[in-house]
Amino acid sequence: MRIVGGTLRGLKLAEVGAGDAAAHLRPTTDRVREAIFNLLVNGTHGNPIPRARVLDLFAGTGALGLEALSRGASAVTFVEDGAKAQALIRSNIAKARAEGAAQLLRQDATRLPPCRDGGYGLVFLDPPYAQALGERAVGAALDGGWIAPGAMVVWEESRPPLVPAPLVPIDQRRYGDTLVTLARLPA
Repeated sequence: MRIVGGTLRGLKLAEVGAGDAAAHLRPTTDRVREAIFNLLVNGTHGNPIPRARVLDLFAGTGALGLEALSRGASAVTFVEDGAKAQALIRSNIAKARAEGAAQLLRQDATRLPPCRDGGYGLVFLDPPYAQALGERAVGAALDGGWIAPGAMVVWEESRPPLVPAPLVPIDQRRYGDTLVTLARLPA
């Protein structure tokens, strides 16, 4: 697994290895990650990455958030409650030398507390598939003020998610067994 674009392009990230079945680690493939970022950068909805504060829910290895930093985001907060995934994220932050722009919140993404420092302009969401955890996490993020007005949400699932109001779905693409949904919170 590598960073596929930006200033960190080619950086090899920590290997998941055999992983931890209980951790539900299923990293976004380089191919799908590249497709997501091409969609964000070249889409008709405007590039949300430059200088964005990024929230990476169910962060796993942290590859999506680090890819955003590589492409010009100003900061990323990784939300992950799995011990194995937290160790991978810490390792990948160190490999990217991103300690000053990244923070790891050891938290269940479906039970977010109120956001203390303003909402995020770009939100990645890659929950374990087909468990409705994405819907719960997005609801918690909306309720807690984690998603800023005008923010873009990038949601990976195996099936079309139930995008809660006031988010507005704006695009959806399938890459193998991954369905990527883009939604925006009205400004």
